[in-house]
Amino acid sequence: MRDLFLGQGVAHTIMLLAFVIGIGIYLGRFKIKGVSIGATWILFTGILMSHLGFRADPEMLHFIKEFGLILFVFSIGLQVGPGFFHSLKSGGVKMNLLALVNVLLAVAVTWIISLITGVDLKTMVGVMSGAVTNTPGLGAAQQTYIDVASAGGMDPVAASKAASELASGYAVTYPIGVIGVILVLLVGKNLFKVDPAKELAELEAQDDTGSHPRRMHVAVENPAIFGKKLSDILHEFNGEYVVSRIMKGKEILFATGDIVLEEGDKVLIVTSQQEVEKLRILFGQEVPMHVEDWDRMDHHLVTRRLTVTKSSLTGKKLRDLHFREAYEVSVTRVIRSGVELVARPDLYLQMGDALICIGAEQNIQRVAEQVGNSSGALDKPNLVPIFLGIVVGIIFGSLPIRFPGIPQPIKLGLAGGPLIIAILLGHFGPKHKITTFTTMSANLMIREIGISLFLAAVGLGAGENFVSSIVNGGYWWILYGAIITIITIVPVFLTFVIARLLVRLNFYQVCGLIAGSCCNPPALAFAQGMYGSDYTSVNYATVYPLSMFLRVLVAQLLILISFA
Repeated sequence: MRDLFLGQGVAHTIMLLAFVIGIGIYLGRFKIKGVSIGATWILFTGILMSHLGFRADPEMLHFIKEFGLILFVFSIGLQVGPGFFHSLKSGGVKMNLLALVNVLLAVAVTWIISLITGVDLKTMVGVMSGAVTNTPGLGAAQQTYIDVASAGGMDPVAASKAASELASGYAVTYPIGVIGVILVLLVGKNLFKVDPAKELAELEAQDDTGSHPRRMHVAVENPAIFGKKLSDILHEFNGEYVVSRIMKGKEILFATGDIVLEEGDKVLIVTSQQEVEKLRILFGQEVPMHVEDWDRMDHHLVTRRLTVTKSSLTGKKLRDLHFREAYEVSVTRVIRSGVELVARPDLYLQMGDALICIGAEQNIQRVAEQVGNSSGALDKPNLVPIFLGIVVGIIFGSLPIRFPGIPQPIKLGLAGGPLIIAILLGHFGPKHKITTFTTMSANLMIREIGISLFLAAVGLGAGENFVSSIVNGGYWWILYGAIITIITIVPVFLTFVIARLLVRLNFYQVCGLIAGSCCNPPALAFAQGMYGSDYTSVNYATVYPLSMFLRVLVAQLLILISFA
C-alpha cells in the first residue's frame, strides 16, 4: 500500500493522474462572478500534488503528456477539417500574419529582458517557452543546446544536464502563460461587453467562411435563359448552387432538368454567400419570400434529413447517386461534423453525412433506403482511420526541415504533425473513400480526455521544483514570463479592439486566434468550455501549424545566438 500511494509505479501513476483530473474537473465547475478557468484547474491541482511529494514515473508521465496532446489536437483537426480551407481562404492569411507578429514580439521581448537584466539568454529561452506554453519549442531548444555545446568541447553529459535547466524557467512561467492568455480573453469580453449567446447566434447566421448555405428566392428576369431547360442552364452555368423548387403562377414544381424557365417564374435556390451576386445576374433579382411561403402553397413536397450510414457511399460524388433523376428528390445541403455545405453535384459524400432532402414523401423514403439512414449504424466508431492518421501525423511531424546555419533541423513535432494530417483527413478523406466519421459526443470525449491527460501530466511534472525555483530567484522568471505573455498578446489584443470597433470581427474568432498563435491548448479548452462553442477551433487550427513551426524555429535561433 505504501508503494501504491507514495511510490512511482504504474498503478500509483495512473491513480495519481485520475485523482488530479477528477479534482481538477470538479473545481472547474465553480465560478467566481460567473468566471471559471475550467480544465486549467487540472494543471494547478497537478502542481500542488507534485509539490506535496506525490511523484509519478517520469517516462510514463512524458508519454501521457504527449499522447494526451495528440488526442486533443487530432480530434480538433477531424472536426474542423471539412470547413478548414474555406476559413483559410477567407481570413487565414490575415490571421497567420497576426500570429507571425505575435511570435516575433515574443522574441524581441525575450532579447530585451536578457539585455536589461543580464539573465543568460539560454535561460530566457526556457522562460519564453513557458510564457507562451510552447513545449516543442523547449524541447528543440534543449536539443540544440546539447548539439552546440558538445560540438564546442563540453562533455555530453554536462551539456545534457545544463540543457535540462531550461525546463526550470519553463515550469515556473508555464502557469502564468496559461492564465495570461485566459485573462486577455476575459478582459476583452468585459471591455466590449460581449454577449456570447448573441455572438454565437450572429456567427451561426452569417457564417464568416462564406460557405454556409443560404436560400435565395429569385424571379426569372434574364432574357438569356427564357425558354431554356433547367438542365441546360445548370450545365452551361456551373457553380456552387442547387435549384430546389420552381413556381409557375401558383403551381410549385419539383426542379427537374426538363422544366423550361419562362419570364416571371420564381426559383428557390440553395447556395453559398459568395455565389449570390452571380446568381442574381444569371436568374434575376431576389423577391421577398420565405421558405414557409413555398411550404404553405405546396403540400406534396416535404423536407427531410437523411443520414448516410452505408460505408459503401464514402467517396461517391453526389451526382453519381442520381437522386434528382431517379427519385425526383433534391439534396440542398450536406451537414458534416457540424458544418453545413452546399450540396454541389461534385461533393464527395462520407458515412455520417446528413443530407437535407426535398421531394415527395414516398420518394424520400426510397432515397433513405439507398443511403441507409440507420442511426444505429453510427454507434460504432471508425477507429482505424483515427489511429492510422495519428501514425502518419507522428511521422509527418518528425520529418526534419533543415535551414542553412541551424545545426538542429526544425520539426512540427507531436502536436503539429497530427493536427495537419487530421485536417487533411477531415477534408479530403471522403474523396479517397476514407471514412473518418465520429459522432460529436465521441469527438468531444476524445478531446476532453486528451486535454485532461496533458494538463495533469504537465502539472505533475512541473510541481516538484516549482516552489524551490521561485524561492531561488524564479520569482523574477515569473515577472519576465508575465511581461513576455502580456506584451506578445498586445498585437492580438489590438486586433481585438480594431475588429470590434471597425470590422466587427466575432468574439469566437478572436479567441481561436489568440489560443492558436500562442500554441495554448488550455486557453482553447477554456474558451470552448466557458463560452459553449466549437467555432474557436476552426481559427485555432488555422494559425496553430505556422505558429508552432515559428516558435520552434525561433527558440533554436536564440540558443545559437547565445553561443555566438
